[in-house]
Order: sequence, then structure tokens, then C-alpha cells
Amino acid sequence: MDSERGRLLELIEELAKCKANDAVKLAFLKDEPMEEIDKLDLTALTGFKRSDKGSVEIQFVDRLAVLKLLVELAGGQEDQAAEFFRAWERKAGGPEQEET
Repeated sequence: MDSERGRLLELIEELAKCKANDAVKLAFLKDEPMEEIDKLDLTALTGFKRSDKGSVEIQFVDRLAVLKLLVELAGGQEDQAAEFFRAWERKAGGPEQEET
């Protein structure tokens, strides 16, 4: 059971860190072969619509909801959750907070 929980936490963490780059690339694909779409990482994508006039609507995963879920499921592991968020901020180039 712990290995399942650990794997679930890993998947949620991956979802929280996924990038939207390939989903945006998808919006600009026109006549490329289907193999090009197969190469895209669309993990962040939750919805995609293209109108007959060419406009595109892209919906992405709610990262805040995913992060809240991650903290909730990591209950009792606040140090690990705090380290995850510090790493998240460093990767995003956000301001680093010094521990007091």
C-alpha cells in the first residue's frame, strides 16, 4: 500500500511540474503527420478546442489544486512538502525564502 501511495504522490508531483510548452505547440500544428502529435507531452492539457475559423481554446490542469492535493496526501510529511515547494520556487526563478 505504501508503494502505491508513493507512486501516486510521484504522479501528482509530476503533474504539478508539467510544462505547457507542447500543448501550445499543438495549437500551431496544422498539416503535420500524426506522429508529431504522438511526440508531444500533453500532460498539462485538460481541454483543447479548435473552431472552424481557426481560433484555439486550451485548458490546462489547475496547478494550485494539484499542489493542494499533494500537500494533503503528504500529510505528516511537512518537511518533504516544504522542500518540494522550495525546489519549485527555485526552478520557477521565484524569490527564495530564507528559513528563520
